[in-house]
Amino acid sequence: MNIDLTGKNAFVSGGSQGIGRAVAEELARLGANVTIAARTETALIDAVVGLNMSSSPFQQHDYVVADYSEPEKLKSALNRHSKKHNKQYQILVNNAGGPPQGLASEATEEAFLAAFNTHLICNHILVAHLLDGMKQSNYGRIINIISTSVKQPLPNLGVSNTIRGAVASWAKTLANELGQFGITVNNVLPGATETQRLKAIIDLKSQKTKTAATDVAGHMMAEIPMKRFAKPEEVANAVAFLASPAASYINGINLPVDGGRTSSL
Repeated sequence: MNIDLTGKNAFVSGGSQGIGRAVAEELARLGANVTIAARTETALIDAVVGLNMSSSPFQQHDYVVADYSEPEKLKSALNRHSKKHNKQYQILVNNAGGPPQGLASEATEEAFLAAFNTHLICNHILVAHLLDGMKQSNYGRIINIISTSVKQPLPNLGVSNTIRGAVASWAKTLANELGQFGITVNNVLPGATETQRLKAIIDLKSQKTKTAATDVAGHMMAEIPMKRFAKPEEVANAVAFLASPAASYINGINLPVDGGRTSSL
């Protein structure tokens, strides 16, 4: 099975921590030249230094400082990066931290617009920026890390449920349009994964219910058939496979990586 990414260029959003960092590390191990993007330059530098560079003498990694809450600034950062490096990308991994918790009925219009900009508009900006290179390479993998909420809305994540659904439909539409160019578009749906976001969700629920965080976590794990949370590396493995030549005929799917928690197929 060919999962070799030597010579491929990959762009990973949110690559300085959590799932994004695990994805960047796995793609680098498979031979890709990885560019990671996030808001904090010091965290980006730390992540880049840790990426594998032994797959080939020509393997190189870099980063882009970008705040996905400001789409126009993302465009400017991408343009500066392109002028400096002038390379085509074959792999794009869209990944951004989820919107704050809360009920949809209590969310403000501004909360929906902010999430829409961060998750859908910025994803689209990245696709528009990198698409020509994928077409010229006759190889493209666009992978969106979203949420199992596109199959089954999650409690107290009203804004996230809404926007993740929009991203999933956007991705399916792109899959239909771009398959003819050798470009696939797929969504990976992580379940509860050991990240800072999960810790924040557990801590907030602990405070609201006046229950120990360990008990909150235990209750969440009890709802998962595998009785544990995912590790970021397990989500990254799914992303890496979809980015590889081996996944050339997998297009337009939602792939849960959730230990079986989602009750629907």
